[in-house]
Amino acid sequence: MSDARSVLHVELEGAARVAALPVVFGGEVVDGRLRLSGFVGTRTTSLHNLDVLPGAGLGGRVLMQGRPIAVSDYGSARTITHDYDRPVLAEGLASIIAVPVRAGGRCRAVLYGAVRRPVTFGDRVRDALMESGKRLARELSERDELTARLDSLSPGATLEELRSVHSELRAIAGALPDPEARRRLYAAAQRLVDLGEGKPVQGPRVRLSTRETDVLAQVALGFTNGEVAERLSLSRETVKAYLGSVMRKLDAHTRHEAVVKARRLMLLP
Repeated sequence: MSDARSVLHVELEGAARVAALPVVFGGEVVDGRLRLSGFVGTRTTSLHNLDVLPGAGLGGRVLMQGRPIAVSDYGSARTITHDYDRPVLAEGLASIIAVPVRAGGRCRAVLYGAVRRPVTFGDRVRDALMESGKRLARELSERDELTARLDSLSPGATLEELRSVHSELRAIAGALPDPEARRRLYAAAQRLVDLGEGKPVQGPRVRLSTRETDVLAQVALGFTNGEVAERLSLSRETVKAYLGSVMRKLDAHTRHEAVVKARRLMLLP
């Protein structure tokens, strides 16, 4: 799906703002270990790309137990191991809270909040990190689903399979907060158009807006206006307006005719 680091950074920035934390960082679980890859407010690179093993340090304990854990003075904490004292203390961190990000029934990432003096974290900080974790979990689940869909496409995938994945790509892209992630996902959707036609896309005589194409891609799969609205998080009136604009641009009198003309112009696979 989208670039995981971009999505992670968006959530870290949001958590830092809501919880008023000077330092927020985290990473995904890769091959059974936590790899720190996103940072907001750090002054050094001591934690960058650090691999945290299950059970080791604060993050490793969260990874094993699957619940939020905090320490008010990291250097002297007796509830965790001190495998990572050097990079943590090099960053000057004193109080740290870590929360798990669970998706697909397992811990997929860990988010941390930290300050450079001993404090006791309140519910606001924990809740902000947990909310960011929930959003990240949804992104990871969507990425897993998309990866599975793409992996299921054989070299001889049917046009119907390509059209279904194209529709899902555009629906997911439209809901992403990160502009770069949206751009990359829309580009992947366009690649499916190319594959569906079996040749490079020529410049169409009609140009549809991004949202018009999103709506038409859903309509092409047979969804009603109400279903399209739900899938794209739009109102029914907005969907109707986009579809009306598409039909005018394509000089189509029915939804089916609009889809047929869009495919003829290589606007859809």
